[in-house]
Amino acid sequence: MRVQCVICDHIESINSKSLQAKRLRNRRNSTYMCQTCHDRIADNTAKRVNSGNFIFRREIKNEHYLS
Repeated sequence: MRVQCVICDHIESINSKSLQAKRLRNRRNSTYMCQTCHDRIADNTAKRVNSGNFIFRREIKNEHYLS
């Protein structure tokens, strides 16, 4: 299966029987991102988090147990 990266428009070929290919076929609004773009975004996000100026907002789940 041929796929195109949404960021850099690089065309790659992936196995058409893979789970990722199945998800792209069945969910039309899913997009593909090549590994180089994925790594670049992950590195830039890690740099921003480590700089101290970025607030990483995640929902804090408090687990309450019955006593």
